[in-house]
Amino acid sequence: MVRLPDASWLRTAITRRLVRHAFGRLPLRVRFEGGETIGLGGPLMEIHDTAAFHRRIGAGGLIGFGESYMAGEWEARDLVGVLTVLAERLADLVPRPLQRLRPLWAPRQPAAQRNTPEGSQDNISRHYDLSNDLFALFLDETLSYSSALFRGFPADRSLLAAAQHRKIDRLLDQAGVGPGTRLLEIGTGWGELALRAAARGATVRTVTLSREQLELAVERIRAAGYEDRVSVELLDYRRVEGVFDAIVSVEMIEAVGAEFWPAYFTTLDRLLVPGGRIALQAITMPHDRMLATRHTFTWIQKYIFPGGFLPSVEAIEEITAARTALRVVESDGFGPHYAETLRLWRERFTERAEEADALGFDAVFRRLWTFYLAYSEAGFRSGYLDVRQMTLTKETPR
Repeated sequence: MVRLPDASWLRTAITRRLVRHAFGRLPLRVRFEGGETIGLGGPLMEIHDTAAFHRRIGAGGLIGFGESYMAGEWEARDLVGVLTVLAERLADLVPRPLQRLRPLWAPRQPAAQRNTPEGSQDNISRHYDLSNDLFALFLDETLSYSSALFRGFPADRSLLAAAQHRKIDRLLDQAGVGPGTRLLEIGTGWGELALRAAARGATVRTVTLSREQLELAVERIRAAGYEDRVSVELLDYRRVEGVFDAIVSVEMIEAVGAEFWPAYFTTLDRLLVPGGRIALQAITMPHDRMLATRHTFTWIQKYIFPGGFLPSVEAIEEITAARTALRVVESDGFGPHYAETLRLWRERFTERAEEADALGFDAVFRRLWTFYLAYSEAGFRSGYLDVRQMTLTKETPR
């Protein structure tokens, strides 16, 4: 059960007024437990425990909003639809004069979640070491836990594995990976990209901080007969030594933390040969929202990705230009593809709820995970989030 937090009467009363004001201006229907409905029409959100709902938001803002869903205090048949409406208007839900008071009420990220080499190990473990069996419930057979690249919409589940391979192959093409390439992969996942790179004749060194992922990746690499071409190590990216012709990293920069972005890119710069190529796949947010939220502790950070923070394209370009010889030469966004990827994952996870329960993941966890997948999908459907494949090259010294 999600404990009901302490909150002052005054703070809860103010929250009640702000919430009603916000909902009244949105294309939603919000039905309170007594039957009163407000909003301009649209997806229906039903609040079963109004007092607890306001109290949680009063105590924790958007963290409380997510916790209220976890506790079953509100429901929505079209959860993604409700969350998409909110994501589209996230910057304006709180009146602008009150937004200046954000530092006074918004929770700040705990120091324990800083992505030092030791902190990163703990942060990664809390998500990726939950259970390989859990992830296998909703991922396709490639075990790819990042956006696929489809040929058309709506996406079909039977084509998800092919769409994941299309995404991986495009990254390998961007990085120029072929026979004899010395490739570094930062963030192994369950090994699918390393397998496809090895099949091209590359020599792959791949690093991860997840023990669960490492064990299964090693098994898959052994089964495919690529032990001589792929090495998998439990190692922080900052501690990698050597030189590489190409580097690929898929949706790993989100776990680096803004404080350590300069260290991340200077490490890539140090490891890449002059004239080498890097292919990154990164979830991004608008630069102004990144600046406004960079010190805020969010529901995603508390429950899903501790220490995580999304960069903007501008932030990546600024840091690489100022600190490294790396330059972004290509940047392609495909956010709608992530929305469809997440939809397929969410539908599959819902269908296999009983199997998740048998693995020991209770009803509160399943609501948490459903909210996470829907919340993320809504971010991409609204355009608040994007996912990009970015190619960087290292300038050759004159």
